[in-house]
Amino acid sequence: MNIIKFKPVYQKRVWGGRALEEKLGRTLPDHQPYGESWEIVDRPEAQSVDERTGLTLRELLERDGEAIMGPGYDSSKPFPILVKWLDCSQRLSLQVHPPEEVARRLGGEAKTECWYIAHARDDAALIVGLKRGVTRTAFEAAIDEQALEPLLHRFNVQPGQAMLLESGRLHAIDAGNLILEIQQNSDTTYRVYDWGRKGLDGKPRQLHVKESLQSTDFEDIEPDPLQPFTESGERVIADCKDFRLRQINLQEGETLAFEGNEQPRILSLASGALDSEKGAQVSAAENVLIPYEASPSFEARKASTLLVTEKFT
Repeated sequence: MNIIKFKPVYQKRVWGGRALEEKLGRTLPDHQPYGESWEIVDRPEAQSVDERTGLTLRELLERDGEAIMGPGYDSSKPFPILVKWLDCSQRLSLQVHPPEEVARRLGGEAKTECWYIAHARDDAALIVGLKRGVTRTAFEAAIDEQALEPLLHRFNVQPGQAMLLESGRLHAIDAGNLILEIQQNSDTTYRVYDWGRKGLDGKPRQLHVKESLQSTDFEDIEPDPLQPFTESGERVIADCKDFRLRQINLQEGETLAFEGNEQPRILSLASGALDSEKGAQVSAAENVLIPYEASPSFEARKASTLLVTEKFT
């Protein structure tokens, strides 16, 4: 099999903007604020469509599930990973995703995700976890008083940094970030606080304070992001029970080969350009699925940074 490219599924968001167009060279459907591009998705509300065949990811898995995912794959199961680009032109809500035990109790889905900062304004920041000394009691009181911000761990970011957010980690993305997000296939998000903002319909967005308090890890104090890695070679960005994410930096002319019949993988090209031995090209900001049976080899047309998601089956 060959690599599979999908058409992006764009999502309007009140905090979105035009960076998907301006930074990634995409053509957006209209002039509304777009905050997300779902690059690889297999959900009831959204399906990736194969550029070559016109089939959805669900249809591909039902037709060639074992060739794509490996022997014994249950084709009724959804693809386990969701890949997104996030244009955070404004600050996102303060939110948390429920751990598995809490998700089962509340009827939601657990969601661990990893952020790779592709572009960031000089003043861009992330909010992750709590400041040292903050207790659950103080946090709950601050919700009632609408005064949460002083309790949150906020730090400036730069391109090339990465952050793993396992379920239960309180977080918000501040304005000025363009982020590649690799996550479990889940769309359960509990909003704790939304900075007094209204949605695209002009009404306050729904909050989930009760669910958020059950989901938040109050021992998660001042976590640090992974710093940029710019030299040739590779490093592991995230290694959790749901997936592993590697960053690989190639210089112009360097090659990278993947063995077939090992596991399916996702290749996300953060920057640069790749050619495959079969004539396929991967351009900056593209995300492609490498099926289980595929064994592609790539050559960097120029210096390239790519992320490889694996161990998700």
